Amino acid sequence: MDLRFRCAAPADLPAIVKMLCDDPLGATRERFSEPLPESYTKAFKAIAADPNNELIVATRQSVPIGVMQITFIPYLTFQGQWRAMVEGVRVHESHRGKGVGRRLIQEAVCRAEEKGCRLIQLTTDKKRPGALRFYESLGFIASHEGLKMHLNR
Repeated sequence: MDLRFRCAAPADLPAIVKMLCDDPLGATRERFSEPLPESYTKAFKAIAADPNNELIVATRQSVPIGVMQITFIPYLTFQGQWRAMVEGVRVHESHRGKGVGRRLIQEAVCRAEEKGCRLIQLTTDKKRPGALRFYESLGFIASHEGLKMHLNR
């Protein structure tokens, strides 16, 4: 498969939002419309302007078929080492089960190593047991319990 990785461009945003919407959990919290809600454009601009964030698309024939966000975070733990946090990993439904997700995560690991990160971490919703098995098959270990709190605006 002719798969390439690059930082997302503004023109990729509709395809990215469609991928974020295209699963049972995403369908409850994301919203695709034309035009896109302004909140996505604002978030995209903030990510693109932050040197510690990368929004990466996997493309085939220049068309985005996968996406992930990597945030590089400085920590005092591990003697002041950096870590990478992977979020929002999605693959277009027509390309699932073809190794795109695996290649996305391998790309994240390479980028984290290039930045000198000590570790790479991610979370997956407990409602996605298949995703947990997938990440474990790539060498991730469910070593911690993660907690989140949604804040009201």
